[in-house]
Amino acid sequence: MRIPHESRSRDPFKESAISAFRRVIDPLIDLMFDTGITVQEFSQLVRDRAVRSAAARVARESGRNSNSRVAIITGLARAEVSRILDRNEASFSSRVGQHPARRVLAAWYDNQRFLDADGDPAVLPIFGRRKSFEQLVSTHSGGIPVRAMLDQLTQISAVEILPGQRVKAKSRVPIFKGMTCSAIANIGERTGDLLGTLKSNLRATSTPLFEGTAFVCDADRGAVPLVRRQIAEQGAVFIDSATSLFARSRSRPRRSRVEESAHCRVGVTVYYFEDEFATDNDAGTVTDQGRRKNLQRQYLKSKASDK
Repeated sequence: MRIPHESRSRDPFKESAISAFRRVIDPLIDLMFDTGITVQEFSQLVRDRAVRSAAARVARESGRNSNSRVAIITGLARAEVSRILDRNEASFSSRVGQHPARRVLAAWYDNQRFLDADGDPAVLPIFGRRKSFEQLVSTHSGGIPVRAMLDQLTQISAVEILPGQRVKAKSRVPIFKGMTCSAIANIGERTGDLLGTLKSNLRATSTPLFEGTAFVCDADRGAVPLVRRQIAEQGAVFIDSATSLFARSRSRPRRSRVEESAHCRVGVTVYYFEDEFATDNDAGTVTDQGRRKNLQRQYLKSKASDK
């Protein structure tokens, strides 16, 4: 009996890896959207990091550099591998695929056509054939509709809609409220540490690094606030205890350099997670805050502003 081609080509190991990557990538994509990173920028970053990581692995395992080996590991063309490795890592550019909102705001702040007499971003009519927000978006967004761009910039408080269908720039950098550079950097550090532990345990031949998770899938929503508070209290006590333990493990200054031992970074992170499940009552709910005001094209009325 012949085995169907689809059955023969299935790779359970690879399917498990792809499923795991989906779980990891989805939160990264949410962060990508919130911080204004485009898919092109993300793809460029992944290629850059993949090539450099593969090159370091090849050098570590074989004791020499080999762009051909890197190309095999990454699946990228050898020419692209060479281009990435020849480029200074510090000069990695995010210019390619720049976010449309960033392009629009940059042009509003830099292009003389959209500045006022003092050199500041001009208050623009939303619609118009010359000096308008519509023309700004049409020229610099790469085909994004004017209303969609206005909604996005309003949502992240980068612009303010004024009476008379006019719009004012408020911020050059499109970032959601509440985000800071240190908070975003913290995500990278904590996530990298957790993935490093899990990856290390996949290859562990002796005692694995500690990793444990407790959870239920049918928690009563009414009990969640109490659980959240108690977990925070217990977690704080544990972290204080771990901090004291780590302090005792730190090496003491020694008189002789010969007696100095190698140092390593060790730590532990405790975190609480909570998934929201939509209910029938949540579906289709639209608040007044979510409704957007209708806009009308008024070329004749805004003609004086277009000049």
